[in-house]
Amino acid sequence: MLLPFYVFDYPTHGAFPHQPSLTLSLIPLRQRSSPFLPASNHSQGAWAFIYTPAVASGQQTVDSMGSGGGMMKAIASKGLVVKINVALLCFFVFAYVALYDHSATKMVSCSLRACHMKKVEGVSRRKTGRETRTTMETVPSFLRTLLHGSTKIGLVNMEEEQAFEWGLVGRATAVDFEPVSDNFKWEDLFPEWIDEEEDNEGPSCPEIPLPDLSRYGEMDVVVAELPCRARDVFRLQVHLVVANLAARRGRRDARGEVRVALRSACRPMMELFRCDDLVARDGEWWMYEAEAWRLEAKLALPVGSCNLALPLWEKGTDVVYDASKLAGPASPRRREAYATVLHSSDMYVCGAIALARSITRTGSTRDLVLLHDTSIPHDKLQALVAAGWTLRQIERIRNPRARKGTYNEYNYSKLRLWQLTDYHVVVFIDADVLVLRNLDLLFHFPQISATGNDGVIFNSGVMVIEPSNCTFNALMALREDVVSYNGGDQGFLNEVFVWWHRLPRRVNFLKNFWSNTTAEASMKNHLFAADPPELYSIHYLGIKPWMCYREYDCNWNIGDQRVYASDAAHATWWKLHDDMDEGLRKFCVFSEKRREQLEQERRQAAELEFGDGHWRLKTTSDRRNVTKGVSTLV
Repeated sequence: MLLPFYVFDYPTHGAFPHQPSLTLSLIPLRQRSSPFLPASNHSQGAWAFIYTPAVASGQQTVDSMGSGGGMMKAIASKGLVVKINVALLCFFVFAYVALYDHSATKMVSCSLRACHMKKVEGVSRRKTGRETRTTMETVPSFLRTLLHGSTKIGLVNMEEEQAFEWGLVGRATAVDFEPVSDNFKWEDLFPEWIDEEEDNEGPSCPEIPLPDLSRYGEMDVVVAELPCRARDVFRLQVHLVVANLAARRGRRDARGEVRVALRSACRPMMELFRCDDLVARDGEWWMYEAEAWRLEAKLALPVGSCNLALPLWEKGTDVVYDASKLAGPASPRRREAYATVLHSSDMYVCGAIALARSITRTGSTRDLVLLHDTSIPHDKLQALVAAGWTLRQIERIRNPRARKGTYNEYNYSKLRLWQLTDYHVVVFIDADVLVLRNLDLLFHFPQISATGNDGVIFNSGVMVIEPSNCTFNALMALREDVVSYNGGDQGFLNEVFVWWHRLPRRVNFLKNFWSNTTAEASMKNHLFAADPPELYSIHYLGIKPWMCYREYDCNWNIGDQRVYASDAAHATWWKLHDDMDEGLRKFCVFSEKRREQLEQERRQAAELEFGDGHWRLKTTSDRRNVTKGVSTLV
C-alpha cells in the first residue's frame, strides 16, 4: 500500500528566532532510514514522519566556536526534534494499523451468503505479489494448472478468508446451507429399530438441510473443507452437500465425470467418494473425478438407515412390493456374483453346500464364487464344486488385534471379497445362511447395503459390496488403526463404512429371540416355517443345524444359546438338506467326537431340568435317514 510523499515547511518563531525553518516530511522507510528508529522498523512498506531543520546553502546550524549559550540552544533544539519525531512516529503507527485493518476487513467483510460473488470477482483482479503467493500456497498443486480466471469454483464449508483467496484464482461462489443442529445425533439417522412392517405409520427420516441448487449455475469444480469426527452428522451433511452440487451442478466431461476437491486430515467417506475415483492427492487435499450418475443413485437413497432402501410395500398401500421390478440384470455389461468365504477349518463346508443349493433353487443364474484357504480337504472342495461354487484359493488375512488361536484370528479374510474385481457387484452371504427367495434384486443396490444388527451398525452376514483393488488396499491399511467393536470383521467394516443403506430384515432374518416373549416366538416361528416363504433368508445364529441332530435344535440344551433355539427354523434347513443329492448330504455327517459332545450337552440339560424338555427327545443314530416333519416330545 503506497502513500504520497508530502513535505510541510513551517517557519519557526518565538523560542528559536535564530533557528532556520523546520520541515515535516512523510517518507517511506524503504527509501530512507532514520537514526531515530530502531533497525527492525526499517522494513519495506513502512512509513514515518521525520522532523528536521531546513538548512540554507552555506549556513551553519551550530557554531562549534560560539558561546556556551549557543551550544545549549543547539542541544535543546536537537532534543526537541527527537521528541517530536518520536511522538509523530507513534501517532502514525497507530493510524496506519487502524487504516490497514479497516481496508482489509472491508474487502472481505461482505457476507458470503449475500454478496460474495460480487466481492470475490472484484478482488480477484487485484493480485499483488504477496496475495498471489498466499493463494498459491492454499490451492493444491494438482489444481494450479487447471485453474484460471474464468474457472467456476463452488465452495463448501469455507471461511470468508479462504473464499477470498479462492476468488483470486477463479470465479468462486460460496454455497449457502444451514448447518445441522448440535442436537442432531448419528443415532437419529441410524436407529436400532424402525417400523419396517408399517404396523403404525411406517419409518421416516429426519431432514438434513441441503442448499437451494436453483441459486447456482454450472461449476467446473466443487471444493470443500471436511471435518473428521467419526459418526458426525455435520460431516455427513458436508459430504452430501458436495455430492449434490457435483452431481447436479457440476460440469460433466465426456465420460460423465465431475471434479471434486476435498481438504481433509482423514480420508473422505468412501461410501460417497470412491477410492477408484481418486485421481490426485497433495497433503490433506484429495481430488476426485466421480461419475455423476453414481452420485445421483446414492443421493436417491434414504439419508440413513432410518428408512428402507428396499421397500417391503408399495408406497401408500398394503400391497407387497413387487421385487421383480428389480430382478433383471442392472446392465448387460455388468458382471455380478454371490460369494462366501471359508477359512481356517472345514466346519462350514456343509453350510456352504446348502447355501449354494438354496440360491440356485430360487432360480438365480448369477455366478457363485467361494473363497477358501488351504484348510479345506480336496474331497470337500470337489463337493463344493458339485454344489455349484466356483472356487478361488486365497491367503488368509490375520486380524492384528486377535489373540493367537481364537475364532476371529483370521476373520479379516473376508476383506478378500474386494479383490473379486472381475465382478462389478458382489452379494456376500455367510455360509450359515439359507436362502428362501430370490435375492437377485440386491445387485441393484450400492455398497454397503445390509440389514440392521443392533445400535447404529449393520449385520455383515448378507451385504452388497463393490469389488475394488483400491478399496482393498485402503481396508488393509486401516487394519492396525481401526478398532472393531466385537473383534471381528463385522465390527471393522462398521467402523469404515459408517453410512450404509438398510435392507429389510427379511433379507437377512436373524434366528434369535432376544425379547424372549410368546408374541416374538409366535411371529418369528411363523415366518421361519412359512410355505411359500415370506422371508428371503434365515441366518442361523448359535449352533448350526448341521452340528445338531435333525430332530430338534440343539441350542435348547445350552443355557446361553437358548435365545437362538427354533425348531421351526431348524426344520426348514433340514428340509432343504433332505432334497440334496446323497453325494452332497454325506458331507453334513458330523464326527463321532461331535456326537459325544451332543450327548454330554443333553445330560447337562437334563440335570438342569430345562422346562422345554428337548433333552428328552429320541434321536436317530443315522443322520442320513430322512424324517418328515418335526419330532414331538416323548
